[in-house]
Amino acid sequence: MSIANNLWGAPRIHGELLKLGFEVSQATVRRYMKKHIKPPSQTWRTFLTNHMHNTASIDFFVVPTITFKLLFVLVVLSHDRRKIVHFNVTASPSAAWTGQQIIEAFPWDNAPKYMIRDNDSIYGADFKQRVNSAGIKQVRTAFKSPWQNAYCERVIGS
Repeated sequence: MSIANNLWGAPRIHGELLKLGFEVSQATVRRYMKKHIKPPSQTWRTFLTNHMHNTASIDFFVVPTITFKLLFVLVVLSHDRRKIVHFNVTASPSAAWTGQQIIEAFPWDNAPKYMIRDNDSIYGADFKQRVNSAGIKQVRTAFKSPWQNAYCERVIGS
């Protein structure tokens, strides 16, 4: 039953066996079910190592001024040599401005294949449209997981 219906778990198969008149426990059914072993997927570290020459990361950080205003700094970092490819400062970032910075950071069709970024709301529809038109696949980090964008966070110092 497990092979014919690979979506059925032990409770469902146990119920079907009881309907057919076989008295076995659910633990026994689970023990003798064929294990569905999937090949392991690559880890985050392996992904970064395999695609380092095709990966860049972006992040914002805030700089307070002497007049207590905030300036937002966008940093674009290449993972290949861990060097800052582009940075720019603005008082009020928008998705369109951020998308334009990506285009300015990678002129002449030398855009990376992957762009690692966090889940900040500044990366809106305009940004996504610009990045997708440049042929860059966005890799979003998990929620509240800055260590997944470690190179950029190290440059920023957060």
